[in-house]
Amino acid sequence: MVLDKFKLNGQTAVVTGGARGIGLAIATALAEAGARVVIADLDPQGQKSAEHLQAQGLQAEYHSLDVTHSSQVEALAQTLGPVDILVNNAGICRNTPALETPDEEWLQVFNVNVHGVFWCSRAFGRGMAARQQGSIINIASMSGRIVNRPQPQAAYNASKAAVVHLTRSLAAEWAPFGVRVNAISPGYIGTKMTKRGLQTPEWRQDWLGLTPLGRLGEPEEVAACALFLASEASSYLTGSELVVDGGYTIW
Repeated sequence: MVLDKFKLNGQTAVVTGGARGIGLAIATALAEAGARVVIADLDPQGQKSAEHLQAQGLQAEYHSLDVTHSSQVEALAQTLGPVDILVNNAGICRNTPALETPDEEWLQVFNVNVHGVFWCSRAFGRGMAARQQGSIINIASMSGRIVNRPQPQAAYNASKAAVVHLTRSLAAEWAPFGVRVNAISPGYIGTKMTKRGLQTPEWRQDWLGLTPLGRLGEPEEVAACALFLASEASSYLTGSELVVDGGYTIW
């Protein structure tokens, strides 16, 4: 049956930045599909999130991880053993005008959003390639395609464009090893960070007014796409980018 292709029984999934928001919604969806989920996050809230999933009878655990340190990433990959699914969700955004952006801030955004994605993909992809199977899902952003307005965020936009092209590059290189690499590019999703932005009237007007569906997306709507890409239901997809933006980028 087609629905059976969405099951992840017996598989291990790592979700970086899985303590809250979109990451937690993805971790929940994968666990509900039968996977053992590892929440890898610097935020200690990840422990409570894992315990919440465990209380529902799901397989979940928390490991502290700073994705900007490749040595930590490599150590976690060694500790966990075979991993079937990797979701590179950890990311940060800074709304600083480009002319005022200090070197440190630019580097911080790229260290998390780009370098962290590569360190994790390389560490966990190595084992996937050896076993000739695996699915890597990179959480990019519609900001890799368009320039958001009215908020300034050049570093974030550039970093997410890099994630999309890194996704294509790894997909092409690792396809012969049976490793699929895809991206999800969310639009404005109803996380705490986005809802704080909506408190600024001019931001709210543009964000919702320029979204054809006229509303924020829900983290669970992104999570459903991640489940699809993680599962055998998407077995012929690699190097793809699913844009989950309520239509924002179609104008």
